[in-house]
Amino acid sequence: MNRREFIALVGGGAAAPWPLGARAEQGAMPVIGFLSSLSSSYILSRMPPFRQGLNESGYVEDQNVAIEFSLAEGQYDRLPGLAADLVERKVAVIFAVGSSEPARSAKAATATIPIVFLSGSDPVKAGIVASLNRPGGNVTGVSLLGSALEAKRLGLLNEIVVRTAPIGVLVNPKFPDADIQLRELQEAANAFKRQTIIVRASTESEIDTAIATAAQQGAGALLVAQDAFFNSRREQLVALAARYKLPAIYDQPEIAEMGGLVSYGSSYADQYRQAGVYVGKILKGAKPADLPVMQPTKFELVINMKTAKALGLAIPPGVLSIANEVIE
Repeated sequence: MNRREFIALVGGGAAAPWPLGARAEQGAMPVIGFLSSLSSSYILSRMPPFRQGLNESGYVEDQNVAIEFSLAEGQYDRLPGLAADLVERKVAVIFAVGSSEPARSAKAATATIPIVFLSGSDPVKAGIVASLNRPGGNVTGVSLLGSALEAKRLGLLNEIVVRTAPIGVLVNPKFPDADIQLRELQEAANAFKRQTIIVRASTESEIDTAIATAAQQGAGALLVAQDAFFNSRREQLVALAARYKLPAIYDQPEIAEMGGLVSYGSSYADQYRQAGVYVGKILKGAKPADLPVMQPTKFELVINMKTAKALGLAIPPGVLSIANEVIE
């Protein structure tokens, strides 16, 4: 899908898409540069809460604000060029989404255009902001605490799949926080006294090979580490887990809704809404340095009982009791 087609798909309604340059020449409205490592299909599902946040700040797409999409489709190496392009186009604010790399690329491209990020990475460790309370510079945003939740996901999977078989862990070696994810997971695995099988993938074909390898090496379950590329391959991951009869845990509820066994993570809808609010505040004149980095307070555990039954798996009552949603 090209940029023009995507804008037409996610746009607010009847307004026809037009090049950013035409908007800038008319000077009719500010433009948000939407920089992401995620896929167009994934971003489409996240636009409603983001627009809601903008609306809460008084902005309505195609009425008094426009959005220019620059999506890397899981290819992190494209981000610096996409960020430079948005800076050249003189967008009013850059919304950087999906791991720490979009924000890092945007920050490297400009020290003047405001940047709002939404990322599962630790923004301080990633060098995006100086601190959560006082971000400094031209960057602020919303941290999803994604990498910090990997240990919690492993713990849930350890409770659900009580067999002694190892747990396969799928990571993307190109994900900026892959080392942090693996460290968190190894510490948790040691505490649970559960062996893990680490497999790696950064392309579609490598996902096939990695999960097959985990199954062949005796994995009794699968944890898919949080990653923008994996989120763009949701259908493939769910299908492979089913093929190899692997109970799997993911970070996003949509994956459980489409057939994944379990998901656990922060409320993405709420965080995209908050990011929209921040973008709106900045469009009204707020400085990123004065807006503390937001952190999630709401977490969601979703269990797909249809998938559990297909796997012949009984979900422990203690886990069921804390689920936010059970799909029958």
